[in-house]
Amino acid sequence: MTAAITTGPVSGRLPDFPWDRLTPYAEKARAHPGGIVDLSIGTPVDPTPEVVQRALRDASDSPGYPVTIGLPETRQACIDWLARNHGVTGLGLDAVLPVVGSKELIASMPLHLGIGPGDLVAYPALAYPTYEVGARLAGADVIATDSLTATGPRTPRLLWLNSPSNPTGRVLPPDHLRKVVDWCRERGVLLVSDECYLECTWEGETWSVLHPEISGGSHEGVLAVHSLSKRSNLAGYRCAFVAGDAAVVGELLAVRKNLGLIMPGPQQRAMIAALDDNVHADEQRERYAARRGLLRAALESSGFRIDHSEASLYLWATRGEPCWDTVAWLADRGILAAPGTFYGRAGDQHVRVAFTATDERVAAAVARLT
Repeated sequence: MTAAITTGPVSGRLPDFPWDRLTPYAEKARAHPGGIVDLSIGTPVDPTPEVVQRALRDASDSPGYPVTIGLPETRQACIDWLARNHGVTGLGLDAVLPVVGSKELIASMPLHLGIGPGDLVAYPALAYPTYEVGARLAGADVIATDSLTATGPRTPRLLWLNSPSNPTGRVLPPDHLRKVVDWCRERGVLLVSDECYLECTWEGETWSVLHPEISGGSHEGVLAVHSLSKRSNLAGYRCAFVAGDAAVVGELLAVRKNLGLIMPGPQQRAMIAALDDNVHADEQRERYAARRGLLRAALESSGFRIDHSEASLYLWATRGEPCWDTVAWLADRGILAAPGTFYGRAGDQHVRVAFTATDERVAAAVARLT
């Protein structure tokens, strides 16, 4: 007798993939005489820096298996970059792990750390959807909240922070970050801070939770996730890393060894080159700053209000109406934006407008708005 194999439907375990709902608006925008200006996704469009391309080419002869923990040089480059650019101290090589893109890490972290049914994962009220996806895939309960007391008698196993925020661009002040670190340590909650937009700051100052003034000089119970996709136009390379509590990094490493989740050797060499070079990052930041300024002025002249948006690669914009009405209004003008409800119910009157399009497409959007 052959045993029947049954699997649970994805639809029963995960939320619906939100971007499918945007398809008809994309078709409407695409029909514009001047073509679509897609500002819905924050994907880089500018060239990968030559210094990084050269490092990848030089490392292309890579016949052997890389080790899961990553090259010592790769991990040291991460440590040096965090120290040089963000004031993080006290990290050893055992406290850093290169990963194949930050989304993969975020989606798999609850499962890999043994979080599952009966456990609670908390994340911001307006948040990158993958925090919820990863928790639900592991079978855990979820709560979307910005309040540390909203979980009631239940203590989360994992609390996600995201500063600067996707989608809002909000930056959490250092006093708040310290408060969250203390709250989590008092309760034995693992705090993971998604800091992928830390170098995309336009107003004020941003802080890593690993900074000694935030963490108290200890990384116990705290992790930070970083990506090179935005900073260095490496979305296609899938280069990211997690750093912090060496014991938790060790747990992740043990699981990833068994699963064969390894960053390819050539990408590790490219990652070193990208982290060691600030020049290309500064140049890219200037490009984004110019596009941000043009789009913000055009949106405000068209009756939008921009909330938060101090950092990240997005403008969190509202016309004081349901977000899908705003999406339709923009689509009529050939512009595609992401509805705020993709990121939580609290975004029901906002849209997220990315300024990662080319200069030509940004200029087209500005002309249509003004």
